[in-house]
Amino acid sequence: MGFRPREPSPREASRACYPSGMDVSSSALRFLAQELRRHRRVIGSRWRRLSAGRQALLALAHLRVGHTYAPLAAGFGVGTTTAYRYVTEAVDLLAALAPTLADVVRAASVKAYLLLDGTLLPIDRIAADRPFYSGKHKRHGMNVQVLADPFGRLLWVSPAMPGAVHDVRAAREHGIVDALAEADITCWADKGYRGAGGTVRTPHWGRWETLSTGQQAVNRSHAKVRALVEQAMATLKSWRLLRKLRCSTTRITCLVQAVLTLHLTSSGG
Repeated sequence: MGFRPREPSPREASRACYPSGMDVSSSALRFLAQELRRHRRVIGSRWRRLSAGRQALLALAHLRVGHTYAPLAAGFGVGTTTAYRYVTEAVDLLAALAPTLADVVRAASVKAYLLLDGTLLPIDRIAADRPFYSGKHKRHGMNVQVLADPFGRLLWVSPAMPGAVHDVRAAREHGIVDALAEADITCWADKGYRGAGGTVRTPHWGRWETLSTGQQAVNRSHAKVRALVEQAMATLKSWRLLRKLRCSTTRITCLVQAVLTLHLTSSGG
C-alpha cells in the first residue's frame, strides 16, 4: 500500500493520510480501527482528539516506520502526551490479541515441523547495563524467540528477555521445548540450542573438518531446512521500530506482540 493509506470509513478517507512513506496494509489499518472503536464503546469514551481510524494510523506510523512521539504529535495535530497515550492504548489492545504459545503449538500439529531461532532486538543502553548485553551480537538488546512454519512464515514471537540470556535458556524458560515435545512436533534449530532436548533437532557439533562425511551431509541438509527461518526474522525486522528500540525494556514484549498481531492480520494468519 502507498504512502497515503485510507480510513476504513469512506467519510473520513480524505483526512486519512500521514506525511511519510509507510507501507502498511489496508487490512491491518481496518482491523486496528475496528478494535479501537470496540474498545471505545466498552469504556464509554464519547470524544477523542482523533477518530479511531486516525488513532490506528498514528499507532501504525509508530510501529511500522519507527517515528517518535514528537513528530507524530506534530503530524497528527495533537500533543506529545496524547500521541504517547494513543499509541500505548493501541499497542496494548493488539498485544492482548496475540496468539499464545499453546495456540501456535495446537495449530502446528498438522505441520511437518517448525523452525526455531532467536534474535536480538537492539536497544539504547549504556555499557553498564550488562544484563542486556549480548556477547554473541556484541551489542545491547532484548532476546526474543521466533517460531516459523516450514515455509519460513512467522507464527509466534516470545516475550522479550535481556540480551545476555542464551537462546537455549530462553527457549526452555518460555516453555517452548516442553510444549513442542508434548505435542510431538519436530523443531529444527541451530547450534545455539544444543542440549535443548525434546524434539528440537540441532546440527552435529564440531569443526567441519573433524566431522565424518555422513555428519557433514546431515549438517548441509539441516542448514537448508532451517535457512527459511531467516524469512520470519526479516518479517519481524521489517517493522522499523524493532530495529532500534528506545523505550523502556518493560514495554518491548507488548510492542513485539502488537507487531505479531498486525502481521498475522495482514497475512491472513
